[in-house]
Amino acid sequence: MPIIVNLDVMLAKRKMSLTELSEKVDITMANLSVLKKNHARAIRFSTLDAICKVLDCQPGDILEYSTE
Repeated sequence: MPIIVNLDVMLAKRKMSLTELSEKVDITMANLSVLKKNHARAIRFSTLDAICKVLDCQPGDILEYSTE
């Protein structure tokens, strides 16, 4: 899939664990793990909004388009 999820990169930059993000965003660890491993087929704008607010970033910091 040409969309790459860089959630792990943003978590490392913010020195935050997936567990901590899960608690702050109120999304299950399982769903965040699927997203982090780049296995998600879709993401709701409300979810992306919540993640961006907690990580203080832009959607483009988390999602990347790759032509390879």
